[in-house]
Amino acid sequence: MDHNARLYFQISPASGVPIYRQIYDQVKIGIALGKFVAGEFLPSIRDVSKSLEVNPMTVSKAYSSLEKSGIIELVRGQGMRIPVKAEGITMPDRDQERLTLLIKEVINSAQQLSLDEASVVQKLRAIWEEDRHA
Repeated sequence: MDHNARLYFQISPASGVPIYRQIYDQVKIGIALGKFVAGEFLPSIRDVSKSLEVNPMTVSKAYSSLEKSGIIELVRGQGMRIPVKAEGITMPDRDQERLTLLIKEVINSAQQLSLDEASVVQKLRAIWEEDRHA
């Protein structure tokens, strides 16, 4: 894996969303969208902190939270890796998880842009209706 973390993570310090949470959410969304695949290693804490110019403890907190949630796993001496998922997950479950992650990405982006909930929901409904009638 190319260890240039800027290719994998984008942060907005002024967004109001803690940086560790931005990294956490981007890993989850990246997995759901296939940006990160099972067995792939994430960039090291050092690489991410250097590339994004953030404290290594911030990245460590994001990675630790991801590990505790079972989203990534520590491989001693090698780093953090996307685990191979169990076969018991059904497609509807995956689709719902993917949809939830996409919606969270929209919410995070809207918060970073200081948009209010009502305007985001209104825009979503308008686009939904446009696509339904297209």
